[in-house]
Amino acid sequence: MKTEHATGDAPRLYQAILPHLHSALWNDVRNARTLAWMVSGLVLSQSVSIPSWLPHIHSQATVAQSTERRCHRWLENPATLPGSVYGPLITRALREWGPHSLTLALDTSVLFGRFCLIRIAVLYRGRAVPLVPRVLEHASAQVSTEQLLPVFAEVKGLLDFLGLRDVRLLADRGFCDTALMGWLRVCGWHFRIRIKSSLILAAPDGQRVCTIGEIKLAARETRCFHNVTLTGHRFGPVHVALGRPKDGPEQWQVVSDELTTLETFAEYGKRFQIEEGFLDDKSGLFGLESSKLRDAASLERLILMISVATLLLVSEGLQIVQQGARRAIDPHWNRALSYLKLGLRNVHFALSRGRAVLSRLTLQGGADPAPPGHRKKSQVSSVNA
Repeated sequence: MKTEHATGDAPRLYQAILPHLHSALWNDVRNARTLAWMVSGLVLSQSVSIPSWLPHIHSQATVAQSTERRCHRWLENPATLPGSVYGPLITRALREWGPHSLTLALDTSVLFGRFCLIRIAVLYRGRAVPLVPRVLEHASAQVSTEQLLPVFAEVKGLLDFLGLRDVRLLADRGFCDTALMGWLRVCGWHFRIRIKSSLILAAPDGQRVCTIGEIKLAARETRCFHNVTLTGHRFGPVHVALGRPKDGPEQWQVVSDELTTLETFAEYGKRFQIEEGFLDDKSGLFGLESSKLRDAASLERLILMISVATLLLVSEGLQIVQQGARRAIDPHWNRALSYLKLGLRNVHFALSRGRAVLSRLTLQGGADPAPPGHRKKSQVSSVNA
């Protein structure tokens, strides 16, 4: 059944999603069809609750419980490997990235007090598109470098396959570890990582200078240290930027593999886009915290569904902007909605008018053709020389 001949919003959305899933590695093609129905239900209901998907899933089942069991079996199926499903989708989307630098963000989030969601995402025009997510049964947002390296290895495999090597990673101080920095250096990736006040700063000759926290700055003051080393292991050479906002007591402290300037704070500040992505997953759009799943493997497959939906919707929003059709769904003169929410609005708009949706999957690098008209200033941007 072709999209234009499908009747009803859910079947037409299913028919639009299914072709994108064919590139994944499936042990059984029926699993692709089930995922397409579940992603359709997720997008139309904007909820991760399985019962909320049921009105949007069409099947031969005569009772709702059968369809619900079908969804649970998919989420619990050990043969469904999230990397084998999502990897081909995200690599296909990034094929048109071009020669532009790729900025990644690393962050974690605790789910239900028992699980830790590790996410490495592509920062894309105000949002973070998942690249590799991982769920561990781990009750803290703090994870070790040993737990992170398998995730990074998967990311590197995807980017090497695409030939994308101009990569910059942004991470908060919870990931301030010289072993991780060393791994990034071996990969040839650049990094901007917020560092802890307890770290020891040493001169290029190895002479201890002080701890980072002993350097006290006045409001609006910044200082940059080049070709220094960190910690008692004297990891380096690296470059450090320190700054204090004019209206905040907290000092910003960022380590970089490249020479630091005032612009380093703005570069690091882009990391907050991944927090917007976690907000979309939870209270902002999909209601992740309302899920009743309580095992790591099933939650990781649920995160896979959210990642697929996010990728498709961001790509849809990008297409709408490129076609000059944004103002048909966004009442603002300048873009005020994220590409994710533009894509969601256009899916509902197009389905209600019998138009095709999700016809192309792409994330193109380069400057944003429609930057937001109004953006809240982050605290980092207020740091001045």
